[in-house]
Amino acid sequence: MKRIKQYFAAACLAAGLFIMAGCGAAQPVSGGEMGTADKKAWRTESKKESGQVADRSWMKIKQTGSLSLRYATQFSVDFYEKGYALVTVAESGVYLVVPEGGEVWEGIPQEVTIIKKPLDRIYLVATSAMDLFHTIDGLEFLRFSGTKAEDWYLKEAREAMEAGTLLYAGKYSAPDYERIVSERCDLAVESTMIYHTPEVKEKLEKLGIPVFVERSSYEPHPLGRMEWIKLYGVLLDKAEKAEAAFDSQLAALEAVLEAEPAGKTAAFFYIASNGSVNVRTSEDYIARMIGLAGGSYIPQEAVGESSVVSMQMEEFFAEAKEADYLIYSSAVGGKLESLDEFLAKNPLLSQFKAVKEGHVFCTGENLFQETMGIGGAILELNRIFTEKDPKLSFFNRLE
Repeated sequence: MKRIKQYFAAACLAAGLFIMAGCGAAQPVSGGEMGTADKKAWRTESKKESGQVADRSWMKIKQTGSLSLRYATQFSVDFYEKGYALVTVAESGVYLVVPEGGEVWEGIPQEVTIIKKPLDRIYLVATSAMDLFHTIDGLEFLRFSGTKAEDWYLKEAREAMEAGTLLYAGKYSAPDYERIVSERCDLAVESTMIYHTPEVKEKLEKLGIPVFVERSSYEPHPLGRMEWIKLYGVLLDKAEKAEAAFDSQLAALEAVLEAEPAGKTAAFFYIASNGSVNVRTSEDYIARMIGLAGGSYIPQEAVGESSVVSMQMEEFFAEAKEADYLIYSSAVGGKLESLDEFLAKNPLLSQFKAVKEGHVFCTGENLFQETMGIGGAILELNRIFTEKDPKLSFFNRLE
């Protein structure tokens, strides 16, 4: 894959730069209007430092290298002698990964979380990480789930729970402490939602369970989300398998990432129960996926402090009536199966160009749980933009 000028020229770790919290001083390429030069800029390697521990004098061993990252910006991994690793996650913390049988010496700062291998009884609360575990054959390392069986759209996760090899241990805000402790949980993998209930994180840690807070959903680049597979490869001693899985995704995407823009516009949205239209901001990862697939996201001026902006249907119509494609999100309200279901949401929808031309699609409910499916979803978006009758698994055409 060609290396193009680095997408993010400014290195900044302020929360305002992160995708879910809006943008700070740096101004990345917009997901709306994308010419050839802009499209190429989106395809660059976007690595920047996730932050380092300023003082490492407490480390008793020498550093041997660092994990190579191409797109991920929210974490870094430094390797040390004897199988130790130091993981830094932006805004979340520093984690010392200790090999099986390894010494935990004195003088380690209190703010450094100790994660001891082997890890084989993990409590996985961050749903976005499940697909990464599955891809590297890591389900056997999981014992507890923060999601119930019926809420998993990943077949393998649901089957593991039905078979009893993966047990429900409560959601992030209400863990089943008795079950977790009695079955000797060795790590809790949480999303940043845990910060809404800091007392839960504190109690897990008092019970001797290290809490790892992952931030894959804060990655500015869609492919950065997939690259978190490398971190889990380090934790599970499956680094080679993780590297191979990520490289395979990049290889599959190469032709699309190097192609000229398709010249098509697409809106991605859903309609709330109160009738308002919720769209992704132009800096959201979905908008960027559309850009990587060769399209241009609209509304171009959708900005906000979160990843979703609400507007009235009339305003949305003015912005997106000429969009070549409409993509309806199933994340809220479930998947739509027909165009009639779609049109029943609001009579004004029938006036959109994409409706008249038969270019209305709905996401599958699996899209938001299959993190390693981001690459496949980009490929499918490209097929939607370039093929008359595309074969799809993450989207379905509404007819």
